[in-house]
Order: sequence, then structure tokens, then C-alpha cells
Amino acid sequence: MTSTKSFDKPKQLVWRGYQRVRANKGAAGIDRVSLSTFEQNLKGNLYEIWNRMSSGSYMPPAVLQVNIPKKDGGMRSLDEPTVSDRIAQMMVKLLN
Repeated sequence: MTSTKSFDKPKQLVWRGYQRVRANKGAAGIDRVSLSTFEQNLKGNLYEIWNRMSSGSYMPPAVLQVNIPKKDGGMRSLDEPTVSDRIAQMMVKLLN
């Protein structure tokens, strides 16, 4: 056996995903962890995402549902994932 992880994900992939999410400057999700709070333990948080994605144990958390106004006066529902989940989603996107 040459690998201890179920899914071979290069560590650079999580870093690239983080850089893309950071460039988008998204809001905090349901866990209320902002990008600046996430960055306070950046190395540990990125390792945790990589470890879970590589082992196949990643489970996305719930999303925060917010309503935003539409031009016609109505409201539109928008789901905001957590910063960690956005990075995990970006990793998958970068693989495809």
C-alpha cells in the first residue's frame, strides 16, 4: 500500500481552493466563522479540510439561508455555505 488516504488529494489543492475563496470575499455561513476568523488558524483549518476530503469523511455542514431583495420588490432565497465548505467545494471544482 503506497497511500494512507482513500482519495489522493494534493495539499496544494486545498491552498488553491482557499486562495480562490479568499479572492471572492464571501460572508460567514451558519457557523458565523468569517474569513478573517478562519485565517486565525489557517494552517490547522486547511489541514482539517484536506484530511477529511482525502479520507472520504468530509460531510458538508448546513447552509445559512438568507433572503435578498429582488428588483421587482420580492425576495429571493440564497444559501450561504460556511467558509470551510466553500473551500471544499472549490477543491472539487478545481479537480474537474
